[in-house]
Amino acid sequence: MTSKTKESIGFFQRMLNWTERAGNALPHPATLFALFALAALIMSAVGHALGWEVLHPGTNEMVRPVNLLSRDGIHRILLEMVDNFTGFAPLGIVLVAMLGIGIAEQSGLINAVIRLLVLKSPRHLLTFVLVFTGIISNVASDVGYVLLIPLAGVIFLAVGRHPVAGMAAAFAGVSGGFSANLFLGTIDPLLAGLSQEAARILDPTYIVNPTANYYFMVASTFIIAFAGTFVTEKIVEPRLGKYSGAVDTASGSFDKLSKKEKSGLLMALLTMIMITIITLIGIIPEGGFFRGSDGGLLSSPLIRGVVAMLFITAGSMGLAYGFTTGSFKNDSDVMKGMAASMKTLATYLVLVFFAAQFVAYFKWSNLGIILAVEGAGLLMSADIGLIPLMILFILLSASINMLMGSASAKWAILAPVFIPMFMIMGYSPELSQVVYRIGDSVTNVISPMMSFFALIIAFIQKYDPKAGIGTIIATMVPYSMVFMVMWILLLVVWLLVGLPLGPDAGIHYLLHK
Repeated sequence: MTSKTKESIGFFQRMLNWTERAGNALPHPATLFALFALAALIMSAVGHALGWEVLHPGTNEMVRPVNLLSRDGIHRILLEMVDNFTGFAPLGIVLVAMLGIGIAEQSGLINAVIRLLVLKSPRHLLTFVLVFTGIISNVASDVGYVLLIPLAGVIFLAVGRHPVAGMAAAFAGVSGGFSANLFLGTIDPLLAGLSQEAARILDPTYIVNPTANYYFMVASTFIIAFAGTFVTEKIVEPRLGKYSGAVDTASGSFDKLSKKEKSGLLMALLTMIMITIITLIGIIPEGGFFRGSDGGLLSSPLIRGVVAMLFITAGSMGLAYGFTTGSFKNDSDVMKGMAASMKTLATYLVLVFFAAQFVAYFKWSNLGIILAVEGAGLLMSADIGLIPLMILFILLSASINMLMGSASAKWAILAPVFIPMFMIMGYSPELSQVVYRIGDSVTNVISPMMSFFALIIAFIQKYDPKAGIGTIIATMVPYSMVFMVMWILLLVVWLLVGLPLGPDAGIHYLLHK
């Protein structure tokens, strides 16, 4: 190894060490929001004292900061603290979605579906199926991390391929492809709720549906699956070479689906077909019961109430599977499964309490509108155009993701600033959200702050005991770079053609006067 190579590796390792130290030095996300809320209170008083003001572009009225440290402000803080929490848009949405997905997960349905998808795949499609399944697994929150990634190593080992390459492919799909999917998951209503709260800083009636980015997500699923397959087979696997570790290939056996599991999957499939038939009966006729009050599809409860449909569909399929296989024996088992899904949200509930206060204070103080108007003015004066602006926002999101792992926590900070700013410039909240999601996804696989990063290291150390953070990042950097390039290209094409991002979710926003 040349001295230049050693110096490069040494510099890279120092950068990784600095990133790890900087990330570890950050307070807990809930603490960050508490600090942001306090900062909003202080800045409201400072802005009021300094006489800040801007002209609201929608109403043509002068907007000034409201001092929340005044007598009236303190009264409002105390009286509305509970309502801020319970009325926070993402809270109820996530709780309801997780109840339905919790039934499906605790019944074993999601486990069985992932195993079926992977185990039945032809060998020449194995890499693609692993990446693709990783992307789809995001519907069930974190199940892809704890189930699919270690299973991918076992599968690759069993077919004579390097197990770390299999785990890298699955990790790329689960984490790097976090903002792509064919189905809506818990993250979609969560981010949409945050986007809606931010959009209402400028437009109090604006609605962001959980389907806001659905069309773009579907297209992204195939782009990212093919990109992940290419990186695995052309870059990562050749670099790793032939596996010669201590783990015996014979240990790479894995359980096939039992007769009970197959029967359970059949019943779950029949349940989904029945729900689909009922849905089609409700939307195909012109006066169908699932159509909106105006007779349209975009205003239908299927779109506006997609979280309820997610709960009903996932819950019903989970019940059908659970009672067929015996994983559910009575209603108590079902309720325990739902309760188990709620336990995973304990930290989220703490975070939401402080995030809700921050968002409320930011809105009450008028700081959001003031920052949006001033920031939009600066960006419009720079006149860099839509595409360069969105690329810069992707890079910003990707960079922040290296130091802060939670997608919702970051968006709760960024959305109140950037969504109103871009709305003033004529760009929709749905566009701001999809651009943020691209940046948030592409660096997941190389961020030591990603919550499952330590778990991935432990999985890979089974096959490579010397593996560490540097090993993981060196393996996953190609995915991060290729995913970013492919997603930016897809976004550019989308913007040039002017395609909608989801049902009733365009690229542009017309500010109401």
